[in-house]
Amino acid sequence: MNKQITLEQAVEKVQDGMTIMFGGFLGNGSATQIIDAIVEKGVKDLTIIANDTAYDEVAHGKLVSNHQVKKAIVSHTGTNKQTALQKNEGTLIVEYVPQGTLAERIRAAGAGLGGVLTPTGLGTIMADGKDIVTVFLRANIVDEFGNMVFLGTTNNFNPLMATAADYVVVEAEKLVPVGEIAPEHVHASGIYVDGIYVEK
Repeated sequence: MNKQITLEQAVEKVQDGMTIMFGGFLGNGSATQIIDAIVEKGVKDLTIIANDTAYDEVAHGKLVSNHQVKKAIVSHTGTNKQTALQKNEGTLIVEYVPQGTLAERIRAAGAGLGGVLTPTGLGTIMADGKDIVTVFLRANIVDEFGNMVFLGTTNNFNPLMATAADYVVVEAEKLVPVGEIAPEHVHASGIYVDGIYVEK
């Protein structure tokens, strides 16, 4: 099965009002070419879920700077001045979540759990519109099935987020044939991956 897609195909499903998760930490390990294409596409009213809002002009921080994000669910924003400015102006909603809790919420979504502590809100209008739709990851080495290897700190949040979405695209630094990655070296399975974009 050939999962390789173009940059255009990677972002064609991204529409106004969507929720998108971004792996990485302060932009390290983020799918930067895909993010740049989303910025260029100009979609707006996005909800982003990430460890942080990166820096003003780095990774998904560019989406914040470009006023394409209406809500950020993150554990840290201190490195992005635009986040603070827009939050204070009332144009950006920031939901701060402790980092461990954020990771657990994402893991729970990937495991099909509606909530970790309580079912409050499930099956009510409070849950309407809260589906996680798309995740963009970046891996150093990806095989043609989508099995991923992350080097160093690029491992942050990427494997966890791969499990928690309906549609997952990985930006690959290097694409290799199936079988070239030893099974014990796979950090996240290609079974979660819908599309692979190879960096240019």
